[in-house]
Amino acid sequence: MKMPPFEYACPTSLSEAVKLLASHDGEAKALAGGQSLLPMMAFRVAQPTLLVDLRKLSGLGEIKISADGVRLGALVRWRDIEDDDRLDAAHPLLKAAIAHVAHYQIRNRGTVGGSIAHADPAAEMPGIAVACDAEIAVMGKAGARIIKAADFFLGALTTALQPDEIITEVRLPAWPASRRSGFQEFARRRGDFAMAGAALFYDLDKSGKASNAHVGVIGVGDRPRRLKPVEAVLNGSAIDEATIAKAAAAASAAVEPQEDIHASAAYRRSLTGTMVERALKSAAG
Repeated sequence: MKMPPFEYACPTSLSEAVKLLASHDGEAKALAGGQSLLPMMAFRVAQPTLLVDLRKLSGLGEIKISADGVRLGALVRWRDIEDDDRLDAAHPLLKAAIAHVAHYQIRNRGTVGGSIAHADPAAEMPGIAVACDAEIAVMGKAGARIIKAADFFLGALTTALQPDEIITEVRLPAWPASRRSGFQEFARRRGDFAMAGAALFYDLDKSGKASNAHVGVIGVGDRPRRLKPVEAVLNGSAIDEATIAKAAAAASAAVEPQEDIHASAAYRRSLTGTMVERALKSAAG
């Protein structure tokens, strides 16, 4: 299928890129890996009049790890995360989730910023951002600002980004060495969009009970979300078979997925509980 007509620009600075986006009254789009935007243009779901290619912007392709956490530049590709052995300890939940992203060809080109901006409800990176209380740094004509992941995703393919703003970085809080985590998703075929997925972690207090539990789900709503009822089940409890079963039931009850051609709402609701159960069993070892 042929692309619709569009103009193209490849700026060499962030300020130039912002000016280009601001000059087209909301009709311009930033281009990173293009793994979501270009297919949408081919199917006329998106028809921007200008593509602003970000590939020449310096400093946006770095993974920074410090005592404060992990910072992912917007142009970090999935393969960069896969290949970075530091993340095995610095953020194992991120590493586990990215292994499920599409196929290796897409992981060679797809970017962190592109996925966050695209805001697909079934995508792994938005789910990790919400589950882990990430902060999203953006730059626009009004300057820089930080948006909490919980406030960033407004609906399917809809975010708090202004038309002139560019994501520059995703910031994940520090990850204690003793933290337990698990990621599970289910798709019809490996690499397909998840029908349901769960990303979770918890810490252990001195008595061996869970604390600071975070449970996020993807694929079962118009955006990734935390499941507070499930977190309440986990906090203060030993993660045993009984607690896991209770948490799985709470997860199924906490979501209201829509029905589509891939699965019924009831199936997705049940599947959510199964993904939380598997992720908890993985976390508990």
